[in-house]
Amino acid sequence: MTTQYPGYFISFEGIDGAGKSTHIDSFAMLLRDRYPDREVVMTREPGGTQLGEQLRALLLDAPMNLETEALLMFAARREHIAQVIEPALSAGKIVISDRFTDASFAYQGGGRGLSLEKLNDLERWVQGRSDGSLLQPNLTILFDLPGSVAESRRSKVRAPDKFEKMDLDFFEQVRQEYLRRAKADPSRFYLVDATRTPEVIWNDLEALEFKL
Repeated sequence: MTTQYPGYFISFEGIDGAGKSTHIDSFAMLLRDRYPDREVVMTREPGGTQLGEQLRALLLDAPMNLETEALLMFAARREHIAQVIEPALSAGKIVISDRFTDASFAYQGGGRGLSLEKLNDLERWVQGRSDGSLLQPNLTILFDLPGSVAESRRSKVRAPDKFEKMDLDFFEQVRQEYLRRAKADPSRFYLVDATRTPEVIWNDLEALEFKL
């Protein structure tokens, strides 16, 4: 169950190398043109706030216990929600986040094997509202790509962080958890076949219809 706000919340998800970063800025510009009366707020996880960005640097590079990693991810998320996401949604703005909670389930749960029950508890604690609902994106655009294809794409870009250095099996497990989440909540997820060319993918995103 998702809490209703005057604004609209969109998240971009996918394994590293799936191509979401190729399209997220253009998608934001598309929405600014399509809804000129609505402010579009771009943000990311981990990050999005001064504290969140400091935690991001630790999370992406520092070795740490798996449960510590998950707790820090959700700590950054709580600050992100309180300082950026909820105020923007309450003001009627469109929020586009490069990753949100689905990434924690995919990476810490699917990839690294943390108990999904523990992640569910953290999700309810950090995103739960007094009415019993959860703050979730209205729309999650999931770029789906086999781990082997994503691996070849990642090798062509910048120096990898600690997650991007993980092996193929890790990313296949991440992918499967993303797909499990999408299957469990089909009304929220829009699945993008990221094996196609960027031009074809963009045509799909341009044609995507949703009601703000």
